[in-house]
Amino acid sequence: MRLTPPVPAPERIGFLLLPRFAMVAFFSAIEPLRIANRISGETLFAWHLISRDGEPVVASNGMTLAADHALAEAPASPSLAVCASFEPEAVVDATLIAWLRERAAAGCLLGGMDTGCFALAAADLLDDQTVTLHWESLPEFRARFPRVDAVESLYEVTPEGFSCAGGSSAIDMSLDLIRRRHGDSLAGRVRDQLLHDQGRRPASRQRDPAAPDDPLLSRAIALMEANLEAPLGIRELATELGLSWRRLDRLFARHLGTSPQRAYLGRRLDHAHRLLRETRHSIMDIALACGFASASSFTRAFRRRHGVTPSELRQQP
Repeated sequence: MRLTPPVPAPERIGFLLLPRFAMVAFFSAIEPLRIANRISGETLFAWHLISRDGEPVVASNGMTLAADHALAEAPASPSLAVCASFEPEAVVDATLIAWLRERAAAGCLLGGMDTGCFALAAADLLDDQTVTLHWESLPEFRARFPRVDAVESLYEVTPEGFSCAGGSSAIDMSLDLIRRRHGDSLAGRVRDQLLHDQGRRPASRQRDPAAPDDPLLSRAIALMEANLEAPLGIRELATELGLSWRRLDRLFARHLGTSPQRAYLGRRLDHAHRLLRETRHSIMDIALACGFASASSFTRAFRRRHGVTPSELRQQP
């Protein structure tokens, strides 16, 4: 998953399956690559599956997947994704750490899916890098590995490695790989086959925050949070809720003391503030992830909300 094309086809990717790995994340990563091969009419991507001993691996859902190779006999590949889920450190030992370090020393680009970064961090391969993993595991990971910059984003791709939060975020990461290697057109056609949306950006949030107690207001805010990148119009939001826009306006005034427009904009700008402080994404990428079409409009709105520009916030200690 290197950043700079061209890469000779087929691009070979290894997947290390740790016991109780997340099946949904694994298949979400593989399917876009398979579809890209089919649509293009050639083998652009190839992959092989690795387990500790070459035996089948039981996933977190109880299903078993056959492996192609054991650690000792696995072929070299430009990239390797460590696939994990529950209790990832339970299977990390000296043998696995040594094998991962050997791959890194040989120039293999290493990444983690779901909680796969636990194994890489245990091997001291992630210090001073930005990674992501499933939000449930972030507090434990940050406490265990304070030298790693762990953020709550969908996926991260850097010159040093790659990671995704698991689940459907693996689709977004694979679509990003297809786009970078083979262009927007092929990535778009693959996305259409998957019935996926327009492609979430890396900085998109993994989950919606807790909603207020009022069920109707809770639904309204959930819709706002689900549409930060492409904000809904207030009338469109009201229609989705089965309300008139006037009733929606009264709902927000009664419970929050503000209008739906201001509440929506505030959530987008507060999300941008978190991304600026917690991630290394560019200001333009964050602007797009928060529904702004230009850096200038984003900067003006951000200054009004937070009293500083995005660049000034980044410069603060």
